[in-house]
Amino acid sequence: MSFWKFANPNLFLKWSSRIVPILSITTAVFLIIGLFWGGFLTPEDYRQGITVKILFVHVPSAFLAINIYFMMFVASLIWLIKRHHVSALAAKAAAPIGVAMTLIALATGAIWGKPMWGTPWVWDPRLTSFAIMFIFYVSYIALWNSIENRDKAADLSSILCLTGSIFALLSRYAVNFWEKGLHQGASLSLDKEEHVSNEFFFPLVICMIGFMCFFLTLVLVRTQTEIRKQRIISILKVKGLHK
Repeated sequence: MSFWKFANPNLFLKWSSRIVPILSITTAVFLIIGLFWGGFLTPEDYRQGITVKILFVHVPSAFLAINIYFMMFVASLIWLIKRHHVSALAAKAAAPIGVAMTLIALATGAIWGKPMWGTPWVWDPRLTSFAIMFIFYVSYIALWNSIENRDKAADLSSILCLTGSIFALLSRYAVNFWEKGLHQGASLSLDKEEHVSNEFFFPLVICMIGFMCFFLTLVLVRTQTEIRKQRIISILKVKGLHK
């Protein structure tokens, strides 16, 4: 069956309503196991001490902050090309989650950075591009809320999203582009010499799966809400009760 069938709001609502309960349970299981394992059963790092445990929240939230923006990029592109309303509403639904994950990543990074770098913030290429990406997130939400016409709001916010995607890309690969940046490389890597030791690696993977399931649960529920909201607005317009 074609992927584009999910552009049908009725089919999307039916499918997502079935999968949300499964995702919710999966989210709870993985987050409880991952955070308990990482927070209480892993040792302190010989250099970072107990602050190393921040990675079990910082890495998944930073990973999601960047990849949620890429998800919005794809959804916005689909809207501009295919004019599927579900894709535009999915991007709109994902944006506040992306803001939350970006704030969590910035806050946990600052908490970690203070004892490790001596300051909670440095104008490192990755951190700077990450902060600019946050501004694009907020601007995207503000643009959606400032324009009453849904299609026009979707068009302009999609263009803004595509423009800001360069900073999401820089946030992901800035360490590779600028070797002198303070920010460390990827915590998860196929190169055994680069990724964290196994005692941190396995609970971190579990936490990342939990965070991803959490995002999928939220974005499906929020997209359902956006679809139903637009339907209510359409009904009210027909009845002359909404301007």
